[in-house]
Amino acid sequence: MSYSLDLSSRDALLVIDLQNDFCTGGALAVPDGEAIVPVVNRLIDRFPHALATQDWHPEGHLSFASSHEGQTPYGTIELSYGTQVLWPDHCVQGHDGSTLHKDLNKTALELILRKGFRKEIDSYSAFFENDKTTSTGLTGYLKERQIERVFLCGLATDFCVYYSAIDAIKQGFETFVIADACRAIDLEGSLAKAMTHMRESGVEILSSDEL
Repeated sequence: MSYSLDLSSRDALLVIDLQNDFCTGGALAVPDGEAIVPVVNRLIDRFPHALATQDWHPEGHLSFASSHEGQTPYGTIELSYGTQVLWPDHCVQGHDGSTLHKDLNKTALELILRKGFRKEIDSYSAFFENDKTTSTGLTGYLKERQIERVFLCGLATDFCVYYSAIDAIKQGFETFVIADACRAIDLEGSLAKAMTHMRESGVEILSSDEL
């Protein structure tokens, strides 16, 4: 399918979780995560609307391995809403790790949406928490502003970017992932699975030089 990539007021850039804990030295560092910051800043300059999400977990969040006796990071458990990967403690509210990267152009962001703040449920997607029914309110925000297309970048390609892209499609937005403005965790082949599912679901994968 071909698209016109001329940007208009109906387009929004969504910067996913570009936070210290997902960059080098962070509690849940995505390999080479901070390398995307200059690319993301250039994109922010190009888009009429730029928004960001921020993982914002309370202490003792249920997705933390430390919250479950005998569990270690990157294992899984079953919760009421399905299988949950257990993570190192990360993006804890008010801690430096939860802060957006210092070099990110935050001044131009019109909205910073915090997610994952409910202790009993994780939230990968910018649109819904992991029960797939609790809304973050982002769909309403975008539709009130007559946004029709969303372009995603950030961390990590195979988790929060991926889940956000799939939900964006389901919410009726034309959806694009800017691959060179993302980085992946790639946990047991998760990147290849995410890329395949995104393409099969109608998400267009492109690079920043196509904009």
